[in-house]
Amino acid sequence: MIYISSACVKFKKISESINFLAKHGFKNIELSGGTEFYDNIENDLLELKNKYNLSYFIHNYFPPPENHFVLNLASLDDEIFNKTINHFTKAINLAKRIEVNKIGIHAGYFIDPSINELGKKFSTLKQINKSEAIKRFCFGYNILKNLTDKIDIYIENNVVSEKNFNVYNDNPFMLTNYNEYIDIKEKIDFPLILDIAHLKVSCNTLRLNFNKEFELFINKSDYLHISDNNGKQDQNKSLSGNSKIFNLLKKINLDKKIITLEIYDNINKIKESYNLLKTITL
Repeated sequence: MIYISSACVKFKKISESINFLAKHGFKNIELSGGTEFYDNIENDLLELKNKYNLSYFIHNYFPPPENHFVLNLASLDDEIFNKTINHFTKAINLAKRIEVNKIGIHAGYFIDPSINELGKKFSTLKQINKSEAIKRFCFGYNILKNLTDKIDIYIENNVVSEKNFNVYNDNPFMLTNYNEYIDIKEKIDFPLILDIAHLKVSCNTLRLNFNKEFELFINKSDYLHISDNNGKQDQNKSLSGNSKIFNLLKKINLDKKIITLEIYDNINKIKESYNLLKTITL
């Protein structure tokens, strides 16, 4: 089953994003970041769901908070940690009301970046203790997991670009490769969102074999995020029939996997990637 991230289109209101995607024939929509808070979000989500017979998932920075901040479930700053817990608690409660059974959250950071630095080269920020940050993340995840037994809370692998690695001469993110996945999996039980584009960049930065990491990861996840990039940074580009990512996907059975496309381009490019994926899925 293929979902489209609401972040693929750039509207201020989530209702506008959903309406646009639904009118272009997309029935499965992953509610994600990029829109602004307003009072009637929940009513709009339900009305549009019923109008177009939609299916939703919720991902990370949704619902949009009234005041923007950087989510970090691994933060040792109590204010950031508590804001993150409160945000995901709201997401879980919203999911219950609009009948969503899957929520995705990002693995944590070993730094606390500002909102303006996300997706860019970081300034030099003080790194927090990695082992303590992982403990904090696992503690926070278990808090969230205990809020529901009917909603699966997935954790997504992070991306580390060479630019950000070079700022610290170290990796400032959790869960960017398979060994890090195993380390966290030994501490908490969680389902994985495998963002293949994230993995492509991280492998290039960490000098790991992308094909081998993909092979290790792919059977550990039933939920994939898909886009493409140049291997140096996360660009959310469309897929092509001769791309490395698409050629890897052709070799596996995708029939029982959930896929979300995260293509930040015009609607025609989104449709092209969607139709290309449909050639290798049921």
